[in-house]
Amino acid sequence: MKAHKLPKFSLEEYIQHEIQTKQKHEFHDGALFALAGGSLEHALLVGNIYAELRNGLKAKNSNCKPITSEAKLHIKKENKYLYPDCMVVCGEIEKSEDHKEALCNPMLIVEVLSKSTSEYDRGDKFYFYRQIPSLREYVLIEQSRYVVEVFYKKSKNSLWSISRYEGLAENVKLQSLGIEVNMKDLYFDIKLDG
Repeated sequence: MKAHKLPKFSLEEYIQHEIQTKQKHEFHDGALFALAGGSLEHALLVGNIYAELRNGLKAKNSNCKPITSEAKLHIKKENKYLYPDCMVVCGEIEKSEDHKEALCNPMLIVEVLSKSTSEYDRGDKFYFYRQIPSLREYVLIEQSRYVVEVFYKKSKNSLWSISRYEGLAENVKLQSLGIEVNMKDLYFDIKLDG
């Protein structure tokens, strides 16, 4: 989703602004960015990854739960509130001390890439996400081709490893959750040009 910058806000003003406008915004230490709607392919991919995560975790009787892009993520260290396309929290959901409608402890975050967000999702946004102590896996899904990249680290102090999956015959391994997602299921109902 493309963001549009608004004037500087306090946290309370930000929360009230979202309630009044009924529109989601990223909060970056006082700066607000309105989130524009995504494409149909983006919406389908977000729904597909949520469904696959939910089904995989349910089949394992896991205590992990996928969460849609309706939930706000608070990154306290950076004073940011973001809306990832999908998150997974294992165990109890930790809510922000500053805003009880935001969570702070995802183990896995998913973003669906577009031409307008790819650079941000790979760069600054991934930097912000890496400030979350609980985060172990970051998944980037291309919407213009059958490509998924997974960044994974075993523990808080280990280095990130990168796996790339290309083509519908692949199974995306999500090591932090111990599940796999078939690319055909992930890209179900997605028609790519070419």
